Amino acid sequence: MSHDPTDVHRSASHLARNIRALREARGLSQAQLAKLSGIPRPTWANLESGAANPTLAVLLKVSATLQVSLEELVGPPRTAARLYGKGELRTRRRGRVEIRDLLPDPMQGLQMERMELPPGGAMTGIPHTAGTREYLCCERGTIRLTASGESWDLSVGDVLVFRGDQKHAYRNPGRGVAVAYTVVALAPPPSTQR
Repeated sequence: MSHDPTDVHRSASHLARNIRALREARGLSQAQLAKLSGIPRPTWANLESGAANPTLAVLLKVSATLQVSLEELVGPPRTAARLYGKGELRTRRRGRVEIRDLLPDPMQGLQMERMELPPGGAMTGIPHTAGTREYLCCERGTIRLTASGESWDLSVGDVLVFRGDQKHAYRNPGRGVAVAYTVVALAPPPSTQR
């Protein structure tokens, strides 16, 4: 059974990039890794250059030292970023207000949204669990937040922090479109005792 030389070269390239990235992410030098692993520093240099043809024993030591699986060492490098197009993020409407999620992946205890309110547009917020904090930032126009009978007008750049477990409402009192961002730090649910 013959191997495609392109696949072998690609795997060596992946190995070199992954080892270098993992070492740099840990803030270690090749000399420090050599001391930690018992693998000579020149071997680390060869691994990172893509010139090495390591044995399984060496790869196992490398994966143990860097605390990753063999698959992570030889697989395609993980990208450090992923771009999500506007259309990939969940968007919904509540009345005339457009709300778009800013976190494409769920994060326990955290919600981030972008709200776009047309002139005169308003929306009632949904009270969260007791102890929740909400952060409202005005990006464009004016946003009026009303909570527990009090109102605050936010201009561009203003941030208001309030209890997210109370009745609250958002309104655009201006003549142009208003844009705001909300960050909701959800309080953990009360633990149930047995």
